[in-house]
Amino acid sequence: MPNIKSAKKRVKVIQTKTLQNKMYRSALKTEMKKYDVALASGDMAAAQVAYKAAVKKVDQAAAYGIIHKNAAAHKKSQFTKKLNAMGK
Repeated sequence: MPNIKSAKKRVKVIQTKTLQNKMYRSALKTEMKKYDVALASGDMAAAQVAYKAAVKKVDQAAAYGIIHKNAAAHKKSQFTKKLNAMGK
């Protein structure tokens, strides 16, 4: 446990930031799961809507620093490949 006032404040700030990061990461995972479910259902219209939502969440997560920008690009590429494979 920190004794210095500034260190105590940093502990509080880090706890708040950790909760926010968990919230963003959880929302990202939820959108990714919804996209997978939409793909599995075979409905192209639902898959396209879920694709847009998932890509948006990935971009937001990268902007917040939750995931690296290259990891975001990799995930978006995977999403696009799955959607294109479904269309054929």
